Amino acid sequence: MLYLTRKIGESVIINNTIELTVVEIKGRSVKIGFNFPPEATILRKELHDRIMEQNLAASQSGGGEGMLEAFEEFNASQPNTDKS
Repeated sequence: MLYLTRKIGESVIINNTIELTVVEIKGRSVKIGFNFPPEATILRKELHDRIMEQNLAASQSGGGEGMLEAFEEFNASQPNTDKS
């Protein structure tokens, strides 16, 4: 893990495309601003961890077989918008 010291208004650049700027410091809380390209995704770590746990549980439960059937049923219920 990399540790850095930054003051308000100072930034860090990651992969030449993501900029993190220290915006505000109040007590033990730091507000960070992000500038990043539109194709980048950012999640709070606790949310990312929860999604990964749910994905792992779903993949291990063997419940994925019904997903294709549900998707096909959903598509069948949609109006046909094909203009060809």
